Amino acid sequence: MRSRTPDRLCAEAVDLARAAAEETALPGMVGEHLEAVADGDRVVTHLFACKEPGYRGWRWAVTVARASRAKIVTLDESVLLPGPDAVLAPEWVPWSERLRPGDMGPGDLLPTDAEDLRLEPGYTGEDAPPPNSVLTADLPAETAEIAQIADTEDADVVPGSPAVQPAPARGDLASLADELGMRRARVLSRYGLREAADRWDESFGAHTAMAQAAPASCASCGFLTPLAGSLRQAFGVCANEFSPADGRVVSLSYGCGGHSEAAVMPAPPRPAAPVVDETVIEPLTLRPEPTGGSVEDTTPMEELGHS
Repeated sequence: MRSRTPDRLCAEAVDLARAAAEETALPGMVGEHLEAVADGDRVVTHLFACKEPGYRGWRWAVTVARASRAKIVTLDESVLLPGPDAVLAPEWVPWSERLRPGDMGPGDLLPTDAEDLRLEPGYTGEDAPPPNSVLTADLPAETAEIAQIADTEDADVVPGSPAVQPAPARGDLASLADELGMRRARVLSRYGLREAADRWDESFGAHTAMAQAAPASCASCGFLTPLAGSLRQAFGVCANEFSPADGRVVSLSYGCGGHSEAAVMPAPPRPAAPVVDETVIEPLTLRPEPTGGSVEDTTPMEELGHS
């Protein structure tokens, strides 16, 4: 049973406790004696003020004790502890909870938890994870070895036409998925899709100030490129370089002033085509042709430009 009253001999060992604190701290950093606290039977902790500039409110704690029926007080430990008004660092938060969008830079790697709720097994649909999954390392050695060669299909080729070739010894879902370009160890789960949709809708959704002032929604905008899959029903990618959401995933209910049909500029007027009056015919005066000759024969030389 811990006693609330400090042991008399231990409580009087202030000089022993101060000497221990001064030996641990830098010179002149141990202040006045604050109090003596009983930690148990014949166990007392002496508290001294700390004068370190960076440790405001901290205290040097020196614990002393004595054996039963002994009159000699011995030293247990000396340590610097925070007081009630001490300046402390913020509570430590794991990096996964401190990470924010935009924090990653070139060369940074962001690992994902093997049990990440946003992901689920991809192409296999089997209980065993695919060969390139991080979960393969947790499998037994024999199962892991089989998983590593699951994407290999060894077929013996013999001379002759394709009709005489032997059937492959094994054909599996992994080989088919690899051939179709769908081989991913994990894909987005329903929870991951919903989390992404909520995040996108918060940034570029109907409740933003830009959407509230927009003349129309993105659902009718010609710059919207719809997504594939189930997200196509509610989201697309903006392709208007002058929009604040250019290249971003936007909700169909989002909108901005760059809507393709918000303010259509009329085409510049085209100049009128030149008028050519082809209905007027000018009469031509013809000289009568003299008898026995042509017009050229009766034309004077002066009119032809010869002297």
